[in-house]
Amino acid sequence: MPFKEPHQLDKNISTMANLRFEVVAEAYKKKPLEVITPTERPSEFFAKYVFNRAKMYKYLPADVYEKLTGVIDNGTRLDRSIADAVAKGMKQWANEHGVTHYTHWFQPLTEGTAEKHDAFVEPDGKGGMIEDFSGKLLVQQEPDASSFPNGGIRNTFEARGYSAWDPTSPVFIIDDTLCIPTIFISYTGESLDYKAPLLRSLHAVNTAAAAVAQYFDPEVTKVTCNLGWEQEYFLVDESLYFARPDLMLTGRTLMGHDSAKNQQMDDHYFGTIPERVQAFMKDLEIQALELGIPCKTRHNEVAPTSLSWRPSLKKPIWP
Repeated sequence: MPFKEPHQLDKNISTMANLRFEVVAEAYKKKPLEVITPTERPSEFFAKYVFNRAKMYKYLPADVYEKLTGVIDNGTRLDRSIADAVAKGMKQWANEHGVTHYTHWFQPLTEGTAEKHDAFVEPDGKGGMIEDFSGKLLVQQEPDASSFPNGGIRNTFEARGYSAWDPTSPVFIIDDTLCIPTIFISYTGESLDYKAPLLRSLHAVNTAAAAVAQYFDPEVTKVTCNLGWEQEYFLVDESLYFARPDLMLTGRTLMGHDSAKNQQMDDHYFGTIPERVQAFMKDLEIQALELGIPCKTRHNEVAPTSLSWRPSLKKPIWP
């Protein structure tokens, strides 16, 4: 790295500081984006893009519906014989929403999500195309996985990673894609994601807790774990973000004022939500409700531009 004279460094720092002040001044002039509010009440478009029990009951044969809900409620083994019927019902529902692709959506060991989109179309052998989505495509895929972290259990050229449908999580639609929640495992059965260990932990807790509960009530057959959560986040104007190399490179603040030691910024707490932020949170809530996420609370936190968003989890996410 070339050495710079002190005066040159001071000049660069001064230029960057002036740029940030200019960006902040411009940010105050920006108007909130218009958010189109659905004409229906929230209760009417809640879980609009989720293949929940109501959709299952409508699009699946009665016997298939009973078997699938049994898997969800009781953790019974999925009967592969019903996979084609479930896939047919899902595809019919997805087509009515203009969906053209599907993906097995999972969380590999990369601190993010992953997905490979495939179209419903298949060659018909006669120079044309047909739309197809079978139970085999729904239940399992082999997405190569050669470049995902694998814990050293295989060579790169021996990809063999499999994604398997998790029926306990609802299938949902994002844009033109049917998203199928899955787990991700290696060809030897090791977990290569964050969800498979979670499901195994839930199963272990259920087994142990149900055995204890049966001492008090012999009719207890299952214990369900719920997690109440709250999301705190900072909203940063896009122009200011691009003027902050620390945010762009690390996703966090590396330089700035010392944090508050007491309640110095309590005037921000529960304060009036700025208009641009209000528009963002409104858009977030509409999309969350459409995906079956019950929103409950929103408010300012203590730090400037820090918001808190909390869903209602008085009952399970499954609507």
